[in-house]
Amino acid sequence: MTTSSPFPTPPTKKMQNDEKSSLISPALSTMLLRLAVRSPPPLRPAMSSILRKIVELASNRPPSAAAGGAASAQPSSLGDFEKLPVDVLVQILRLLGPKDAMRTSLVCKSWRSLVSDDRLWIWFLDEECPNQPRESIFFAETHLRHGYPIQTVPSEVPELSFMSMYSQRAQVPGAVIIDGGSGYCKYGWSKYDRPSGSSATFLEFGNIESPMHARLRHFFATIYSRMQVRPSMQPIFVSIPICHYDDTESAKASRRQLKEAIYSTLFEMNVPEVCAINQATLSLYAAGEISGISINIGFQATSIVPILHGKVMRKVGVEVTGLGALKLTGFLRELMQQKNISFESLYTIRTLKEKLCYVAADYEAELCKNTEATYEHPVEGSFTLSRERFQTGEILFQPRMAGVQTMSLHQAVALCIEHCHDAELNADDTWFKTVVLSGGTACLPGLAERLEKELHGLLPPSISSGIRVVTPPFGANTAWFGAKLITNLSTFPGPWCLTKKRFRQKSRFNLW
Repeated sequence: MTTSSPFPTPPTKKMQNDEKSSLISPALSTMLLRLAVRSPPPLRPAMSSILRKIVELASNRPPSAAAGGAASAQPSSLGDFEKLPVDVLVQILRLLGPKDAMRTSLVCKSWRSLVSDDRLWIWFLDEECPNQPRESIFFAETHLRHGYPIQTVPSEVPELSFMSMYSQRAQVPGAVIIDGGSGYCKYGWSKYDRPSGSSATFLEFGNIESPMHARLRHFFATIYSRMQVRPSMQPIFVSIPICHYDDTESAKASRRQLKEAIYSTLFEMNVPEVCAINQATLSLYAAGEISGISINIGFQATSIVPILHGKVMRKVGVEVTGLGALKLTGFLRELMQQKNISFESLYTIRTLKEKLCYVAADYEAELCKNTEATYEHPVEGSFTLSRERFQTGEILFQPRMAGVQTMSLHQAVALCIEHCHDAELNADDTWFKTVVLSGGTACLPGLAERLEKELHGLLPPSISSGIRVVTPPFGANTAWFGAKLITNLSTFPGPWCLTKKRFRQKSRFNLW
C-alpha cells in the first residue's frame, strides 16, 4: 500500500541512453541536503546556493537558461532528481527559500509543478511569520483583502494562489501602527510581532486645553521622533478608541470631526497614506471574526460594541459601563490598605493585579477556599494576597462592592445581545453570539468563562444557545494585532488607506 505524498508526484522518464553520464548524482544531492539541514544557520545561505546549482545541473539545464524566463523552452524532466523521493525534493525547495524556489520553477515543468503547490508557500508563510497563526493570515487574506464591504463568505473570494500571495505580501511596505487606547497608546512597525513603545493617548496628550489639531500634531510628531522615521516615508494606521457612543447627530458630528482632524493633521505632515479604524472592530478581526460583540475594558470605562460585517451597529446601541481598569486598580489598593499592606505607587498595584488577580467562577464558593498567593516584586519585595485576588475582578459583576452605581458587565452584554436579536439585522441570527474581549484587564484569568456562564444564566435559552466568549487572542495588544493583520495584507495599502487627494474628495462631498 503506497502512501500519498502531500505534493504532486513528478513525472518519471527513463534514460534513453544508458551511457549518458549524470552531472550530479542523487546520492550526492541527498548528502548535501542532509548537510544543509544540519549546518549552522550562518552557513545555510551558502548551502542553499550549492543546492540551487545542483537543481540547475541535475536537471541538465544551464544556469543562463534558468534566468532566461518563460521565453526559453522548458524540459519536463527532473533529470537525476527523478531518482530522489518527493519529500527530499520538498526539503530542497524549503532550504532554497522562497526567492530561489520561484527561480527553480523556471528550470522545468516538473519543478514548476512542485513549486506551485500551495502547501509549500503556506510553509514559507509559517516560517516568515512564526508568531502569527496561519489561520489569522488566511482569515485576513480571504475576508479583508478587498477592504469594505467586508467579504462575508470565503467562497465569494476568487481562489488564492499562495505563491502570488506570498510574493505580494513580501512587497507590502512597512507601516507605522498607532493603537490609540483610552489610557495610553502603543506604537510600532507593522512588520514587528508587538508594539515597540507606548505613550499617553492622543485624546489626552499635551495640554488638553489646546485645540485638538495642535495636540494631534504634537502627538504624531512625538511618535515619529521616537521611532526615528520621517512621516513621508510610509503609510500610517491609527486605531481610534470608541468614543461618542450613541447614534445622535451630535455624536456623529463629534466622531466625524475627530476622524477628519486625524487625517488632515497627518496629511499636513506629508504622510502618503492614512487609515483610521476603531479599536473594537480591530479586536474582532484579531479574533478571526467580522461580526460579533466586541468588549473593550478601557482605562476608565467598558464599552460593549455590536459589529456586523466590520461595521459598528450604533443603531442597535453601544452599551457603556462606568467600570474600567483604573477602578479595578483603585479597588485593589483599598483592599490592600485595609490589610495594612504598604506599597509605593499605583504601578505596583497594577503589577499585582496583572500577576495575582483572577475572576472566580463562583464567588461565594471561592470565599471558602484558601487562595493565598505571593508575588516577588523586583523593587518592593514580597507581596502576599488572599481574597483580594478574586475580589478585585468581582466588581465587574458586582459593581456595588466598590461603591459604583453602574450596570454590571454581564447585564450590559446581555442587554446588547437582546437588542441585536430584536433588531433582526441579518438573516443569520447568530452573528452577535461571538463575544470578543480586549484590553489589559480583560486578560484576567477566568473572566471569559465567568462571563459566558453569567450570560447563559441571564438570557433565555433561545438566545443564549451558541454564545461563546473569547479571551483577548493577543492579550493587551489585541487591537494592535488587528491593525497588523490589515497592514500586512497582500493588497495593503490600496483598499484600506486614503491618499490626500481622496481625503479632500470625501471631505468636499461630506462622505464620512
